[in-house]
Parts: sequence; structure tokens; C-alpha cells
Amino acid sequence: MSKISLYPHQIRAVRNMHNGCILYGRVGSGKSRTALAYYALKQCGSLDPYQLAVSSPKDLYIITTARKRDDMDWEKEMIPFGLKTDSDPKHNLIANQVVIDSWNNIKKYKDVENAFFIFDEQRVVGYGAWSKTFIHIAKSNEWILLSATPGDRWEDYIPVFVANGFYRNKTEFEREHLVYAYPYQYHKVDRYLSIQRLERLRDKVLVEMPDVRHTVQHHEDVYCNYDKHLYREVNKTRFDPFENKPIQQISSMCYILRKIQNTDPSRQTALLELFEKHPKMIIFYNFDYELDILKSMYYGKNVEIAEWNGHKHQPIPEGSSWVYLVQYTAGAEGWNCIRTDTIVFFSQNYSYKIMEQSSGRIDRLNTPYTDLYCYHLKCRSGIDQGISRALAQKKQFNERRYMKWDS
Repeated sequence: MSKISLYPHQIRAVRNMHNGCILYGRVGSGKSRTALAYYALKQCGSLDPYQLAVSSPKDLYIITTARKRDDMDWEKEMIPFGLKTDSDPKHNLIANQVVIDSWNNIKKYKDVENAFFIFDEQRVVGYGAWSKTFIHIAKSNEWILLSATPGDRWEDYIPVFVANGFYRNKTEFEREHLVYAYPYQYHKVDRYLSIQRLERLRDKVLVEMPDVRHTVQHHEDVYCNYDKHLYREVNKTRFDPFENKPIQQISSMCYILRKIQNTDPSRQTALLELFEKHPKMIIFYNFDYELDILKSMYYGKNVEIAEWNGHKHQPIPEGSSWVYLVQYTAGAEGWNCIRTDTIVFFSQNYSYKIMEQSSGRIDRLNTPYTDLYCYHLKCRSGIDQGISRALAQKKQFNERRYMKWDS
């Protein structure tokens, strides 16, 4: 029927997809190609661009991350479908307009009508500016969302539920389903109402795409030392030994406790021992002081070091020995790498979602590796163990709950 090949799990997903759905598949499952296949069948009547059943399909708008836009990831995926981002539709095999842009520019398209939108790397959680623009676009266009982590809380589904017409707005959703804890100004949810209805609505919009992988992820905890005396002293005195001043905020206390353990030389030693076994390595980190440490280390002769963070956007090295330093917030999603089988987490992130997305950067359908190695550097301090417990429960680590400060 077509020269475009889809895996069985992608074919099943295309059959189950519908307007207003969330295509839910783990990182590397091929959501982009599946979304384009759905568009081709829905709008063109065929996966083969030379055998179109519809002469003028709807214009296609893809809202994705800035990195995927700049790296032209979607353009590469579109080639087999005969889709191009040429400014003149007459030059395209399919007579439509294709626009690819980042979430930062979503407001530019709020007045587009009668088009088809693919929202990639879902950003419509909560009820901020992006979510409001998304709801406005959804009213006048066909659309689908792609996500590896669709939502941790019921509130995360509000924009999608409103866009599908299940609720008029956020206020109606809150009135019917949320009970806030006192004091109300913090908007902390105490419990949910009518959960069975929420589950039915979620199941209505989610199209799961479970895939069969040839890869196996091996996660290993690598324990490092830390200055226990200094750690206990800071906990007791609430005094910052780095800035020589009192600690007044819970976030500052957690930051300093983590800095004590993350800067211990044993962590660097552990990393270098891993690098001897895995000379092509992605390293995820949280803080700038960690980046300074990682850049100052001697990995060996002719080892290339590249970065992806808020300061630099360098490509993944291509040589035989390299380290790629990636800050979690900047690089947990929106890029792939099949040049290595190894990721090291120099420190833990508070978010299970970010940790899951980060480990998926090398777990792709087209990777040549079968065994993938994810090493988690940590120590047996109270805060590291607390973070580990939260992540093991697929939850976000809560600093206030951990520290139990009154103020």
C-alpha cells in the first residue's frame, strides 16, 4: 500500500487516534512518524504521496521544541510523506502549507483556522499563556498532542479537557473536582472529587502506543562519599559555609546540602572510573557549579567535551571518545542520540518525569545498541535518599515536606 514502513505498535495507534487525542508513547517510540501517518491518512487519504485521495489537504502546523525546530528533526521525518516546509505550496508534492515552530512562538498562530495542528512534546499543563493559546487554537482547528509523560496530576489535563469541550473552563473543572487544603492561597489540592469521571475522560483522550523494544535499560546506583561532619553541622546551625551567611530559605538549605555532597571528590573519581569503561558518555547535571567541575576534569587525551545548557547549544560529538554535558532543564527532551549506550546522572533531579525523559535520550527504535547503561551517582545522605524515595514512587521531591521547617 505504501513505501512508508510503520511498526505494528504505530499502525495500531494510527487506527485508534482521533481529533483531540494525546498520543502517549514512551520516549523513542516513534510518535512523530505515527502523528504524520495519522495526518496523511486523515487529510490525504493515503500514506503514499503519489496516490492521494484528497487533492488539497489542510495546512499542517507543528508546534515543537526550539531544539527540534532548529535541528530540523520534523523535516527529516516528513520526507517519506512528501511534506515540505517550502514557503510556496506549489513547489510541494502535496499542495498544502507546512509550518514548524517552537512553543515560544505559539501565539503567532492563535488566529489560524481550518488547519491541522500537531503539538509535540506537550507543554499544555497547568493554565498559563501557552495553554490558553492552545485552547483558542483548538476551537478552530483539528489537532493532536504527542507526549511521553501526559500528566502527573489531574490538573495537568485541564487544557486538554477544556479543548475537547468536556468543561467550559478551568473554573468549572475546579468546582467539580478539586478540594483545596487550607490555607487556600497556596492552591494545594487536598483531594479530588468524581475521580471515576476523570478516569473516563482521560481514557477517552489518551491513545497509548506501547512498543516492543530490542533495548534493555540497566540502571545502577553508584554511591559516593560526602563530608558527613559538614553536612550535619549545616543541618544543625542553618549556616551557609560557601557564602558565610545564615540560611533563611528551605530551597537554600537543600541547595547547600546537595552542594556539599555533589562537590565531594569521590563523585569525580566515580565518574572517571565509569568513563574508562564507556568512552562515549552523556552526563546530566543540575547546577552551574557541577558544570564547572565537569569541564575542569581531565578525561584523557583527545577527549572532546561539548555542552547543551542555557549558555551553550553545541552538537553531540562524533569522535571515538567524548563527553556531552547536558543540563536537565535545557536538555531532558527534544533530542536523541544513537552514538552511545551510556548516560551518567551526576546528580539527581527532583522530577521523576525529567529523569524518565533524560534516560530516554539514548533509548531509540533505531539505536544500534541492545544494552543501555544509566548510572546514578548519589550518596547515602538524608536528602539524596529522600530524592531517591520520591523518584522510586514516580513522584516529585518536595523540599518543604522533607525539611519540615515551620518557615
